[in-house]
Amino acid sequence: MQMSRPRPLISLNLEAPIRSNNSSDDHEIPRKTWLQYLPLAFLVFLMLLPHPSFLIILVNHYIRTLHKPVVFIVHLLITYAITFLAFSSLIVCVARDPGPVSSQKSDADAGSEDGEMGLTEALMSGVGDDDMSPSKWCRKCWAPRPDRAHHCSICDRCVLKMDHHCPWLGSKCVGHRTYPAFLHFIFSVTALATYIGTVSGFAFWFSINNPFSIDAVTPIHELFMTFAGVAISLVMGSFLVYHMYLVSTNQTTLESMSPFVLLRHLPPLPASLRLSEPPLEHELSYNQRKLVKSAHKSVRLYDVGWKQNWAQVFGWKKPWGWVHRVFNGGGGKGDGRTFLRNPKADDMLSRLAMELAKVDKDI
Repeated sequence: MQMSRPRPLISLNLEAPIRSNNSSDDHEIPRKTWLQYLPLAFLVFLMLLPHPSFLIILVNHYIRTLHKPVVFIVHLLITYAITFLAFSSLIVCVARDPGPVSSQKSDADAGSEDGEMGLTEALMSGVGDDDMSPSKWCRKCWAPRPDRAHHCSICDRCVLKMDHHCPWLGSKCVGHRTYPAFLHFIFSVTALATYIGTVSGFAFWFSINNPFSIDAVTPIHELFMTFAGVAISLVMGSFLVYHMYLVSTNQTTLESMSPFVLLRHLPPLPASLRLSEPPLEHELSYNQRKLVKSAHKSVRLYDVGWKQNWAQVFGWKKPWGWVHRVFNGGGGKGDGRTFLRNPKADDMLSRLAMELAKVDKDI
């Protein structure tokens, strides 16, 4: 009688596939529903909404009243040129991948044809010890996570230099490959709203001083477009100024609003603190959290001067590379994985780690 082979208590399947961040499998990345595109459709509707009223203002004010067809054509060309720029960058933000955290080319060759690889191949295909550290490993994607990359819980993937998740762009993230186009878009929308509001305001002022030279309906359009232009300019302009500040200091929205991102970059803390490596926010005491929030105001890990910061976002290598920047903003410079570090950041992080180790002992 042949005895069956005993089964092990624990079985490790080293060939189990790791989920790929760049996979297009429907089981990997959830398919979007039509409801997620409603904000994008509403955004396009808002961008087109002012044009009928503004055309009425231009025709009645500059052609029928002032008899200046050349000025009418100039305003028309400027308006639709800015509108074209806004839509071109919007298309880039919606159509382009914000930044896939995928393996290098050599890693893809070592894997299977569908982009997946086993655990053995992943450990032997160029993933260094530094990439395997907890601070550079995504526990949800189960894959290496480069610097400044974050996992989006809505998109269920990691994004290179993720800035934020935007429902207005078809429920997509703004990342390394779309952030310049996003800045171009909010700048174009702000410029369009400011231009329409300014032209409508001057036309409304003329209608008040010359009430019998124009019909009774056009001033209503002028008043509405003036207030709409001013309101949108203030809202989008504030958003634009904030992102200009982020570019000047080389921060993303997540890095600016999440002080505990600094915990990823701290040097090893004493084992007596009994914290994870890297420390997690909920593990810190009240005083330690307060210390991290205070340090976040001064520790800017990637700030290398405002000129280099802007060049990192909008820089180009080719002689005529600035052309597509004007039309749609383009994509980020570099590979989105490695970034210049602030030379003072390491010393500041070391001091922060020392303070975290002794802040509760001093009480």
